Amino acid sequence: MQYETLGVTFAGHVATVTLNRPDVRNAFNEKMIAELTAVFGLLDTRADVRAVVLAANGKAFCAGADLNWMKKMAGFSDEENRADALRLAHMLAAIYRCRKPVIARVNGDAYAGGMGLIAACDIVVAAETARFCLSEARLGLIPATIAPYVIRALGEQAARRYFTTAEAFDCATALRLGFVGEAVPEDQLDATVQQIADSLATNSPNAVRECKRLVQDMAGRRIDEALIEDTAARIACIRASEEGREGVASFLEKRTPAWRAG
Repeated sequence: MQYETLGVTFAGHVATVTLNRPDVRNAFNEKMIAELTAVFGLLDTRADVRAVVLAANGKAFCAGADLNWMKKMAGFSDEENRADALRLAHMLAAIYRCRKPVIARVNGDAYAGGMGLIAACDIVVAAETARFCLSEARLGLIPATIAPYVIRALGEQAARRYFTTAEAFDCATALRLGFVGEAVPEDQLDATVQQIADSLATNSPNAVRECKRLVQDMAGRRIDEALIEDTAARIACIRASEEGREGVASFLEKRTPAWRAG
């Protein structure tokens, strides 16, 4: 796979997608949006990929939208603006809906849409020096397309503050708010991400996919009879699945399950 704005590599069952525009702090434009949408759609279908790492080259993770792209958008018609915004929204959805767990490897600052990329991921590991900012209000804009993901990841109360103040905040604050799952020294970033990716790749691929879907489907739902029946149906289905039967059998027989031996 060849991309202009991304690097894509494979090691074992883990794919790494690397933002590769370090000269503009990995700001995204039409090309990067299209390529991210395409690559996550492709990785979603690959049986040999069990986890995806979203990383970045250079000092920054992602500075949000490319300034030249924003200048171009200033002359768009309403219809063109809507179509352009939809492409960005579909890119974020492609990451969020990817059935493989996605780890954000945050090596540096993430601003505006860069925070949206991170929020669409499942697990976030960041360098302690990284800083974050929802800077749209400074430019007379709003973080609309990234809002569904950022609000879930950051929390409603914190989103109210940082959407409106456009303040930058450090990694310790992001960790406290739950936006970042783990903060580590920069020289430990790769090892920490690798450890998590290895754990994901060790587990039942089907169970990992269904666990990700379970969280997305259950979050925020009212605990009523329909939800109770839904959860019962899901566990009954997974118990009867090939990997479910193999997992229980291998545990009882004290042997390595087939998906780990293969």
